[in-house]
Amino acid sequence: MISQKILVVYPAIKSTFVAVYRGTEMIFLTNIKHKKEDLDKFNNTFDQKNFRKELILKILKENDIDVEKVGIIMARGGLLKPLDSGVYEVNEKMLEDLKIGIQGDHPMNLGGIIAFEIAQSIDKKAYIADPIVVDELEDIARVSGHPLVKRRSMFHALSHKHFARKYAKSQNKEYKDLNLVIAHIGIAGISIGAHKDGRVIDVNQSYDGEGPFTISRTGSLPLVDVIKICFSGKYTEKEIIRMITHEGGYAAYLRTDNLDEIDQKVLSGDEDTMFYSSALAYQVSKEIGAMATVLECKVDAILLTGNIFNSERFLANVSKSVGEIAPIALYPSQLDLEALALNGMRVLKGETKVLEYK
Repeated sequence: MISQKILVVYPAIKSTFVAVYRGTEMIFLTNIKHKKEDLDKFNNTFDQKNFRKELILKILKENDIDVEKVGIIMARGGLLKPLDSGVYEVNEKMLEDLKIGIQGDHPMNLGGIIAFEIAQSIDKKAYIADPIVVDELEDIARVSGHPLVKRRSMFHALSHKHFARKYAKSQNKEYKDLNLVIAHIGIAGISIGAHKDGRVIDVNQSYDGEGPFTISRTGSLPLVDVIKICFSGKYTEKEIIRMITHEGGYAAYLRTDNLDEIDQKVLSGDEDTMFYSSALAYQVSKEIGAMATVLECKVDAILLTGNIFNSERFLANVSKSVGEIAPIALYPSQLDLEALALNGMRVLKGETKVLEYK
């Protein structure tokens, strides 16, 4: 039995999640919500570091959680170089790449940095697990259609791996022995991957514009039309990137990215909301079908994960389209904090090899 506490630090765009686990038991959870005007004071994401760290330490102290008694700190991984799946100790090279945003700028980059600084202050270590940049693509999946553009692996690796292991355990099987299609619909992005031999051999590049539209992202768009928008003179490069990554999908069509509000409109029978909800289910189903072909239609199960699947109508629309491909396993939640804690427990118990970031 692991008695040491595991501190989990999970920065998001508008908030910072903080959790404390003792073994598999969550003993503390909070979501520190940040006001837009507070974040707007900073010139860039990295400058938010001390602001967020101080709030974390303050909330822990206010709740009588002695950070000195934490045995390990697990953090949300950031936009690092492409990596193998696994647990990585935060080191100087990782800190450097997180600070400069080697593959992009996002508050998730602050996770490892904040965790490292807290760990240093109590003479402990900080780790990340299965960050968004996990890359297990087969070479054929990297081909885009033009040599100037190469498909990259950027997806909800932490969620995919966590639910894959959870499902395998429920079947008394090993993850590596299953062929799975996993669809994860997060707060912002959607990633749908083909899992074979314990590896994600193909997945849509969900972070900046491939696959289904999402709550706030456009997903794949007709390229010529996008080029015309780019050269219209109406938008800057920054505005177009924001349009694609933050102001698309539901946010563009329905003028809201609040999933609870959208669900209420669906329940009330609002025609526009019901139509675009059906369109999202349609696109998700198409991508699931595509990933099934990657596995030559030899699929042991389709895993549907994310809070959106609490909507009975949305779940029904996806299920009726893909249910004939393979059995469906439903996980209508997002368990990133639990996933990080379990990886931390595996480190404490010596059940996993800690990898070095180079």
